[in-house]
Amino acid sequence: MRLLFIFVVTTLLAACASMGRPEGGPRDMDPPVFVRSNPRPGQVKVQGNRITVDFDENVAIDDPMTKVVVSPAQRTPPVVSANGRRVTVELRDTLLPNTTYTIDFADAIKDLNESNILDGFALDFATGDSIDTLRISGMVFEARTLEPAQGMLVGVYSNLSDTAIRTLPFERITKTNQLGQFTLRNLKPGTYRIYAVNDLNRDYHWDRSEDVAFYDVTISPSTEPAQFTDTLIGVAGEDSVVTYPATRYLPDDVLLTWFNEGYNAQYLRKHERPEPRNIDFEFSAKADTLPILKLINTHRAGDDISKWSAIQANPSLDTLRYWITDTSLIALDTLMVEARYMITDTLEQLSMTTDTLRLVTKNAKARRRQLEKEAREREKQREKERKELEKQGVNLDSLDAADTIPPRPKPLEFKVASPTNQELNRPLVFSSPTPVASFDTAAVRLEQMMDSVWYPLPAPRVSRISELDPMKFKAEYLWEPGMLYRLSVDTAAVYDIYGLASDPIVHEFTAKRLDEYSILTFNIDGLEGRPAFVEVLDASDKVVASAPVKNNVGRVEYLSPGTYYARLFIDADSNGVYTNGILDSIQPEEIYYYPKKLSLKKNWGVEQTWNINELPIDLQKPQEIKKNKPKRKRGEQEEERPEDEEEDEFFDDPFMNSAVRNQFGNNNLDYRRRY
Repeated sequence: MRLLFIFVVTTLLAACASMGRPEGGPRDMDPPVFVRSNPRPGQVKVQGNRITVDFDENVAIDDPMTKVVVSPAQRTPPVVSANGRRVTVELRDTLLPNTTYTIDFADAIKDLNESNILDGFALDFATGDSIDTLRISGMVFEARTLEPAQGMLVGVYSNLSDTAIRTLPFERITKTNQLGQFTLRNLKPGTYRIYAVNDLNRDYHWDRSEDVAFYDVTISPSTEPAQFTDTLIGVAGEDSVVTYPATRYLPDDVLLTWFNEGYNAQYLRKHERPEPRNIDFEFSAKADTLPILKLINTHRAGDDISKWSAIQANPSLDTLRYWITDTSLIALDTLMVEARYMITDTLEQLSMTTDTLRLVTKNAKARRRQLEKEAREREKQREKERKELEKQGVNLDSLDAADTIPPRPKPLEFKVASPTNQELNRPLVFSSPTPVASFDTAAVRLEQMMDSVWYPLPAPRVSRISELDPMKFKAEYLWEPGMLYRLSVDTAAVYDIYGLASDPIVHEFTAKRLDEYSILTFNIDGLEGRPAFVEVLDASDKVVASAPVKNNVGRVEYLSPGTYYARLFIDADSNGVYTNGILDSIQPEEIYYYPKKLSLKKNWGVEQTWNINELPIDLQKPQEIKKNKPKRKRGEQEEERPEDEEEDEFFDDPFMNSAVRNQFGNNNLDYRRRY
């Protein structure tokens, strides 16, 4: 018994003394907690330029130059740093008297270990005897895509003049968070105009090339008593719902949709001669007129460019290519051209300027060597043809081979660019490597196969796709579903500007069957008689098809099977295309997203009822195609859903803390346009 007792005691002591790895606790998912600051929140009569903020754990600052905003705006950016549990802000501008200051940290503060973000944290103080407390809250989206605007500057003016946004810095500023939300704090009572600006040059007002959003009506911030509900979690993990009185700051549902007026200063960005027969011009902005170009160093000095070249241009006339047709000019390595074109002057007005441009062929020496090589190859080909004729008994002794056996020119590579599986609602497309000078459309024939026999049909109408592009053509026809066609083009039906003729073309193709397509129909509520267009989108948020809404029905046909999304725009100007806004004058046309993805199958029609006002604007766009998504907490993964499960587009903000939740309310705001 004594030995047994000793053995048991020894075993227990050994067990108590054994070493092992301690088990880790649950992952820290909470953001840092504010402890104290100097000056205190809301403190008055502050004089120093150094602000310190202490938290309950070690913290870090993420991109303070971009995210931390001091209001009123500082001419010299503040110095923001973190050391241990303390964040320090050094204001390098002199504090204004009787002014309320706000330091908005947005989502720049996070704990050092787990990178949990403290979003929406701000500190205010005043240099005078009182502090301003009013607020304006809302959201900013891109008008065309309803993408949340992240890090966009939002500001107000008490100066209600239309010129304030163009010349004066904002009086109070803040920036949007990752959800596009903003809160302008510490406003005085009064009437304001509110804007959002992508302030690229940090001058705190709008420049014409910057993105901008504006509110149609002036805003007078106010407060009202309210009851807020929150959930408290006890030490033991139990939770309880509590209701407490608080102050609601109005308005808290301002919706701003940003756009870009498309303004760019006009100037000649690039001019070059990449090949002996090409001259390229690139302008910085779209234009209404073509430049006036004249030669000044050749026998054709003074001739307008239209007399010795053909133009290829895009619809906006900012990218131009001139194809030189005069062989004597092509042979010159350098051309001197007088160019007259429109530029933007110092008053931001378009004016005509004249410039002398030196256009040198790139790699001229290498090009000459290539031409010499091609000449030798042509000579070898002529010699080969002479020998073939001699074998046939042709006497060539008394003839000049260069005259009697001219080299056969290379044919023009004019071809059909459409696939053999032809879309029913699209034309056939032709392409040429060089500008086409003439196209004999009478040489185009169309046949249809029926009962193994080709039957002639009326020829399709052939025309240029664009008047400014002489290298692409289309043949329009009402294709019969599922039928086999043959398009023929005779030899030399097409000549380019260099005299090259096309070879014969025979293109057989089959028009798609109707059962290869899907049809998407929306019965739309909420239009209130306004004209609209439905746009079908792919997974990258790009438009693949569109159709006008007629009698509250939007029907899009000839859709290939696949996964799609949809949006609608109010065609306010009835021009059939989406129109951007003009600052303080015209809002961009309204956009609404269908909140779910659409799976279309062959020979299948999908019909959906769509109330465009059923969901708030911030909840309409499906998450799968949303690009500006908030960053998730470290270790947090998006929950996977079964493919056949109905989409739930109510996105839970992964980093919104209780302070921000109280600020915006527990429910999603129903943002409405005020225009």
